This record gives sequence, C-alpha cells and structure tokens, in this order.
Amino acid sequence: MHRVDTQSSWATSEVDAFAPQAPLEIGTFGEAAQRPGDLVDLHESIANLLAAEGNWRLAYAHINAALRLARDAHFVSPLIPEQYRREVDELRKAHAAAVDASLRDALTATYNRRYLDQRLGDLSADRSSTGAGIAVALVDLDHFKLVNDTHGHLVGDSVLRQLVALLQNGLPNGSFCARYGGEEFVLVLPNVTARQAVVTLERARRRVDGHGWSAIAPELHITVSAGLVHLTAADLPRMGAECQLRRADDLLYAAKRAGRNAVAYRISGAIRIAGLDDNCR
Repeated sequence: MHRVDTQSSWATSEVDAFAPQAPLEIGTFGEAAQRPGDLVDLHESIANLLAAEGNWRLAYAHINAALRLARDAHFVSPLIPEQYRREVDELRKAHAAAVDASLRDALTATYNRRYLDQRLGDLSADRSSTGAGIAVALVDLDHFKLVNDTHGHLVGDSVLRQLVALLQNGLPNGSFCARYGGEEFVLVLPNVTARQAVVTLERARRRVDGHGWSAIAPELHITVSAGLVHLTAADLPRMGAECQLRRADDLLYAAKRAGRNAVAYRISGAIRIAGLDDNCR
C-alpha cells in the first residue's frame, strides 16, 4: 500500500493501494509504539487486510482515519498519552482480528488456502520443525453434489461445518486443517511418523462415517475419501508444498477408485488402503 500523506488520493487508487503484499506483523505494534505515525501504520495495515477480504466499507473508514492522522506533516497529535495508548491498543486488537480473519474460511472458520500455502511452505522449508516427518492429507467429501441436490445448499453448508469439527478432533499437537476448495480439505500433521499419520487419518475417516448425520437431515449419511502423503525431514528439500499436494491428490483418486470412504497412502512405492492392507481400523 502507498504510504499515506497529505498529497495522496486513496479514492482514485483503490486497486493499486490494496495490491497484495505481506501484512505487517502483529508484534510490530507493541507497547514500544511511541508516535502517532504508528497509528497511521496500523490503520493502513488493517485497511489492506479488510480490502483483501472485500470489506471495502471498513477499509475506507480506516484509510480515511490514516489520512486524518497524516494531514499534519509533523504529526502534532491532539491525543494525550493515555488516550494514545488506548487507541493503539484498540487498533492492535483490530489488526490481530483482521489478520486472523484473512486466514480463515468464512463458512467453516477453519484455515483457508492462503494460510495453507504460507504454513505448508514454511514447514517444508524448515526441516527442524518437522521432526519425524510431515504428513499431508487431501480429504474429499464423497458425493457432495448429491447432498446439495437432494437436501439443499443450507444442509450442505451445515455438513461442511460439522465435517471440519470431526476432522479437527484428535489431530496431533501442531497439526491443522485448511479448506482447499469446495468440499476438499487438507490436513497437515508435522512431526509424525508414517504409521501415526495413517492411524490418525483412518480414525478421522471412521469418525466421519460413524457420525449421526441424520441430526442434520433425515437419512443423511456422509463419508470421506483421503489421499495421504508422508515425507521424512530428509525428503523435504526435493519435494515442496506443491509437489506434496499433487501427490496427495493422486492418492485421493486411488481412494475413490477403491470404492470411496477410504484412506490411500504409499509404502515403498505401493499404494495401500488403510484398513484393507493393514490393521489400522
């Protein structure tokens, strides 16, 4: 975003002003903030995040606040120190909330693709954080189009929200779920062995299969299929996040070819189906 000053005209440069760029770190605005210029930075950063989410009304309000603060080139602030500290604190909270919202899926409140790309990229680049290895699973809701066609999209939305809760339940520490798109979700499990990853995914599959879906709609039953990739820390330098997701996608189709409601993974290059080729059930 352009730095706000008394000569800038935000109203005629919305697109350029909100060109995608890394948001300011939350910790940037700590108790060390000593000048009203920090308020300008906060307002600009919040406006950037809100605009990226399409919340133009609030973004405009924050950019206007930044313009008002910047109008005096010498930042002669009418605020007394205590008022200034309160405003900085309120803006820090608003900034943190805007950052979190920019990384969340609006429907399910789980993480979104943006967070997945950032976090998985970081994990793939930092072998010290993966320990025993990292597992990436692409999970797809079976026959979801039929659910929407039969029960309606409101029921479909409820199914997606409940599915996220079931997938997140029982994940190892440090693991997370992200919505990949539509009815597809990604589970990322750092610092797990291949065996632990298979057991975790198979338990999640069984949890979904055994859930009382009829509470959402009569005769409703939901299952998922998943493709699971496990990499050791030594594998990561030659296989980035995009490659991991592509391999998980290939295995997802193997799970569907096996009849759906299944978890597919590889052992020594051979495709296995959890519960059929092992004792994970």
